[in-house]
Amino acid sequence: MAAQPGIPCRGIRLYGYGDNHNRYNRYRRQQPQQIWQTRGFWYTAGVAGTGGAVYYQMHLEDSPTGRRRFINVSPAQEEQTGHQAYREVLSQYRWQLEPRGTPTDRYVRRVAERIIAVTGMNEDWEVHVIRSSEKNAFVLPGGKIFVFSGILPVAANEDGLATILAHEIAHQYARHSAEKLSQASLLQIVYVIASLFVDPNVLQLGQAMSSLLLELPNSRQCEQEADQLGLYFMSMACYDPKQAVGLWQRMKAAEQVSPPQFLNTHPSTDSRIDSIRSWLPQAETKREAANCPNPDITRAFFGQPWTRTTAVSKD
Repeated sequence: MAAQPGIPCRGIRLYGYGDNHNRYNRYRRQQPQQIWQTRGFWYTAGVAGTGGAVYYQMHLEDSPTGRRRFINVSPAQEEQTGHQAYREVLSQYRWQLEPRGTPTDRYVRRVAERIIAVTGMNEDWEVHVIRSSEKNAFVLPGGKIFVFSGILPVAANEDGLATILAHEIAHQYARHSAEKLSQASLLQIVYVIASLFVDPNVLQLGQAMSSLLLELPNSRQCEQEADQLGLYFMSMACYDPKQAVGLWQRMKAAEQVSPPQFLNTHPSTDSRIDSIRSWLPQAETKREAANCPNPDITRAFFGQPWTRTTAVSKD
């Protein structure tokens, strides 16, 4: 039937729609296929995932307290990292280091050496005091201990200082640095793989969540483990473990503002005190097994309040 004048031809309109539709389909077929949409990618991902799971299982080990953890960093790699950090810290605080042989230096090193002796570790230990009001102490891989002089009045006596130093030595004993380096390398691999699939903004959120859900709790576990091992070490070195409670009570009084525990890398001070009290029976047993004299006798000499004068007299 011929088209009447003034009336659009339906056949022409239908032909135009179909042509556009076919061109759209051709365009869609020419779009490049994403790598994650290929079968080969998923085969490769499956093999890599299986290999990764086996690798992870092969590098699981027990910590000194029986906690399962992932470590793929060798002691040599850990020590190499520590040497580099050690040089950086020495350079940063070179004008604030307490000179060797001063009363404060001898006092801190004497307590540290007494604790190190009971651990059986043969590290190349170094102990430095940094002249600073900061209330802090830390240990680097390889047995490099730094104590800020601002924490000595809080320690108050040798038992208090032993609590602090034993905690730091316990970090080295338990290889917590290697554990954190291993966790960081594992998470980095996860982030790289996730970046192939996830929007960068979403990935940043995921990194923040992994820090909150994985890294911070792990740091608190390491700190709690160092508290426990440190309490045992100071007891074996004939220091009074009950004095650790007093140390943390003084630390709590010296704190300014402490963030909520779930946002902190350390357990809350109240939580630490409760844990230490629960470990005291085992610590007392270890002290007795070391044939230590009565705590009242040792504290009469070693437990005097710290001053530069008493540091000199004990040398």
